[in-house]
Amino acid sequence: MRKHLLEEAYEALEAMDADDPAAMCEELGDLLLQIVLHAQIGEEYGEFRMRDILTGIHDKIVRRHPHIFSDVEVSGSKGVVQNWERIKQEERVAAGGDKVKGMLDGVPLALPGLVQAQELQDRAARVGFDWATIDPVWEKVMEELAEVREADDDASVAAELGDLLFVVVNLIRWYKQDAEAVLRYANQKFRRRFAHIEARASEMGKSLQDMTLADMDALWDEAKLAGL
Repeated sequence: MRKHLLEEAYEALEAMDADDPAAMCEELGDLLLQIVLHAQIGEEYGEFRMRDILTGIHDKIVRRHPHIFSDVEVSGSKGVVQNWERIKQEERVAAGGDKVKGMLDGVPLALPGLVQAQELQDRAARVGFDWATIDPVWEKVMEELAEVREADDDASVAAELGDLLFVVVNLIRWYKQDAEAVLRYANQKFRRRFAHIEARASEMGKSLQDMTLADMDALWDEAKLAGL
């Protein structure tokens, strides 16, 4: 069922990207069904019940927001985040047994690469492991780009491209954007413009294989001018 849970989550994201409330309602229902099914299986195996899931998230929300549910005072959004991280660290210590889990251990390895990179950076930034301004981030992007161009074997190219992607995610984070969302938007834009090239080529009675890159670039620019 893992495959179906992941599939429904992505379909919900697709509906959000399309800004389609009706589709969002349907896909969130499909996602909720997956949660209910997992809860039912958990209950049948005597492991947990839906009540346990709901109680767990309720208790976690109350525990991690003492500035709302008790008399703890924090200063601004930064104070909320710092207090949140302090509470999570206490939870990690309590749950760690012989080995205390680190801040980054809670970032699932199964997350898509861009999401994982941004979450790792976000968590490190909460405790001050971050640049003070965006300028060094831009400098790091240019540095990593130069290192890609200087790489002279496949292993080095792969490593430097990974470093470049990671720091670009950091740049996206500094612009307060979501890396996965902006890439999905770029993917959809590419789909629309390439579909325009295919459609126009068909209107002209041509196949893409018979067109030159210059021909296709002209149609690409046409798509851009059309706002696609």
